[in-house]
Amino acid sequence: MNFNLNENQLMIRDLVREFADKEIAPHTAGWDEREEFPAAVVRKLGELGITGTAFSEEYGGGGGDALSFMVALEELARADSAVAVTVGVVASLCGQLLLRFGTEEQKRRWLVPLLKGETIAAFGLTEPEAGSDAASIATKAEQVNGHWMVNGSKSFITNAGTPMTAFVIVAAVTGEGREDGRLSTIIVPSDAPGFSAGPPYRKLGWRASDTRPLYFEDCRVPEENLLGVRGQGLAQLLETLDGARVGLAAMSVGLAEAAMQLAMSHARERRAFGKPISKLQAIQFKLADMAVSVDLARLATYRAAALMDEGKPFKKEAAVAKLYASEAAVRVVDEALQIHGGAGFMEDGPIARLYRDARILTIGEGTSEVQRLVIARELGC
Repeated sequence: MNFNLNENQLMIRDLVREFADKEIAPHTAGWDEREEFPAAVVRKLGELGITGTAFSEEYGGGGGDALSFMVALEELARADSAVAVTVGVVASLCGQLLLRFGTEEQKRRWLVPLLKGETIAAFGLTEPEAGSDAASIATKAEQVNGHWMVNGSKSFITNAGTPMTAFVIVAAVTGEGREDGRLSTIIVPSDAPGFSAGPPYRKLGWRASDTRPLYFEDCRVPEENLLGVRGQGLAQLLETLDGARVGLAAMSVGLAEAAMQLAMSHARERRAFGKPISKLQAIQFKLADMAVSVDLARLATYRAAALMDEGKPFKKEAAVAKLYASEAAVRVVDEALQIHGGAGFMEDGPIARLYRDARILTIGEGTSEVQRLVIARELGC
């Protein structure tokens, strides 16, 4: 067991950290306040090779491993979770779906521009009546004269309506029944007739990420836009979500680390009862518990990523990492706000933004309740 990052992983961490400190952190508060999608930064991350870190050089990737990408996501989330989730959806969801199930032509057309940062993409799974229960998806796709005709709607879809958005990978019903063989995934270009993205949601957190409802009204796309084998959509989604959950765990670690560092800095500077509050045992215990949570969340995340790189099963480990890291992030930022006192409750400072951004972490990529179900099933329950 080697707990040290290798030379390449350390290089990626330092590269992303430097970029985040210079290009992201100074603008985060403004993006959040204006709910502004930072397109220029997302493009630069692609140009730097960060988006394609874990992809083959054949498709414009960096030829790195999953752990390297998780380290990059952690550093991005330390500066801005909205930027991190934008990149995470592109790479961990859309990119991996294309890599694993796409034809060579689909990879050349859709994957290569994603990894270079020229475009981004969305993953259309959630619906008004289907979220955790993906088998209840109602959006339908029928074959008509060599095309797919898609009808339905999606909710809470990230990356769906930006100027950079090239396509959405849509989960749609193409068969009968409820489980296997019912769902397929289809690539829907942003300019497809009958496809539209609604106005962006006003969100509690992740305000600089683009999140919208999607509508499909006799949306017509070529038959060759089917991704993988017809009827295997649910299996594709479940397989890909395991990796995406590790990505969200890495984001949780980054946010928790940022909150802890802010809390420690404030505790050293804030004085009460004649001394810095970091000298008070009540505050010391809070900081110690925060450090424990961050360390354990990082170890769980890196273990899951290492298993991915070794080609070993990691479903349970991904669920463990996502569950623990996301809930740890919520705890850590809550305590960080407590340590800041009234100052933490003000929107003028970063703690309030971190507090808002953290809340989605126990919901996205499968709720905490779903993670517990996954873990229980992997235990044989």
